[in-house]
Amino acid sequence: MRTVFILGGIVIIAGFATLGYFVHQSFWWALGILSPLLFMGFYDIIQNKHTIRKNYPLVGRLRYLLESIRPEISQYFIESDLSGRPFNRRDRSIVYQRAKAVRQTVPFGTQLDTTEPGYEWVTHSLFTTHIEGDLRVKVGSSQCKQPYDCSIMNISAMSYGSLSKNAVLALNGGAKLGNFAHNTGEGGISQYHKELGGDLIWQIGTGYFGCRNNDGTFSRELFQKNASIPNVKMIELKLSQGAKPGHGGILPGKKNTPEIAAIRNVTPGTDVLSPPRHSAFNDSKGLLEFIQDLRELCGGKPTGFKLCMGKKSEFEDICKQIKNTGVYPDFIVIDGTEGGTGAAPLEFSDRIGMPLYDALAFAYECMVKYDIKKEIKLIASGRVMTGFDVVKLLAMGADGVNSARAMMFALGCIQALACDSGKCPTGIATQQKPLMNGLDVDDKKVRVGNYHTNTIKAVKEILEACGLHNTDELDRSMIFRRVEENKVMTFDEIYPLKNVSADSVLN
Repeated sequence: MRTVFILGGIVIIAGFATLGYFVHQSFWWALGILSPLLFMGFYDIIQNKHTIRKNYPLVGRLRYLLESIRPEISQYFIESDLSGRPFNRRDRSIVYQRAKAVRQTVPFGTQLDTTEPGYEWVTHSLFTTHIEGDLRVKVGSSQCKQPYDCSIMNISAMSYGSLSKNAVLALNGGAKLGNFAHNTGEGGISQYHKELGGDLIWQIGTGYFGCRNNDGTFSRELFQKNASIPNVKMIELKLSQGAKPGHGGILPGKKNTPEIAAIRNVTPGTDVLSPPRHSAFNDSKGLLEFIQDLRELCGGKPTGFKLCMGKKSEFEDICKQIKNTGVYPDFIVIDGTEGGTGAAPLEFSDRIGMPLYDALAFAYECMVKYDIKKEIKLIASGRVMTGFDVVKLLAMGADGVNSARAMMFALGCIQALACDSGKCPTGIATQQKPLMNGLDVDDKKVRVGNYHTNTIKAVKEILEACGLHNTDELDRSMIFRRVEENKVMTFDEIYPLKNVSADSVLN
């Protein structure tokens, strides 16, 4: 093959040289076009890194070209409306439509196969109701001095650095317009989180960014300073996240710009470690003492923690310690393993951590069992897109939900699956100025606000269709799932409350 290619190249060049003898100008045009191709072909022959290119010079490059555009080909020409992953086109489209405040109806009936295992629905009532006002929940235990009245749906944690400044500005501006909260992610509070005045949930991770000493340990003074910012309404201590529980990370020195370093309170240009565990405590009792300390330092704002469920015994021990010590976190966020992140190892993303519904069911059961649920709000995070997603999680015992990727779709994300490349084509998950400048903050903040408003409206309409007056009336018996072709189960049958009396649930 290589010999044929070389001989062919020589023949082609010789042919054009002969032609050039008679037609001088045509020769140089042809030589100018073919020479780079021949050079690449010869280079393919002598290189040893790619076998395909070595065995099939020049032509073998087509494989790599087609492979590079495979996600786009699949998304635009192969996927059906219901087959895309992680989110199908139909779910993405409803977010786009709600964000743009355009037509949100679907024609000609459902595309879902209602006889297929996995199909879910909620029971409606012949006697519908009407719900006035917004759907909100007050977060704050009896030990909280500044409870926060937040929306039942808020923006989940995404850090500046992972997201562009324009994306952060648009998310926070949308939160301001829609009167809901924006979680900062563990990367700290940037000026872009504060500029447009949206409510913030300040997330503190294992790196203590924004409240760390030079050695990476927790700084009470810096925490108190940032926690006193008026826009900061809640404090969330991150123990683990869904996509990569128990896994730390490193911010490379080349990405650690002076701006990022100032936000995170680190030295510019250095590699910054985000450890897999906290240094401020090492057991359940220490966790609660730390949360109590944080709440006192921030002036009594709601303070809680987030985790992806791993060992059930560890979460049960936390609940037991809460009961024994009488120290109540104001909220607990359960992040399912299906939660998203810009970059995670495949094994962690696919095989570590408990899926959201199983984790939420266990967390609620455990909190009721130890009689602490009445003091602590339970928030669910993971694959929340539609009003029905919200209703299901509330029926499972959640008081509210957080969403990240749906908010990214509202910003204009096209699921290019390039979050970890730094080359996000929509300017969301990138720090490249030409790309991020394409994201218009004034336009996209309205879309984020619209998406939230219209999704909450959809939740209200579902509640009204079910004959309910508020979210507290939802329960697992109202949600059905087809588990086999001829077998249907309710959520309270699939996720039964074990070792919990009916009286304790009602109370």
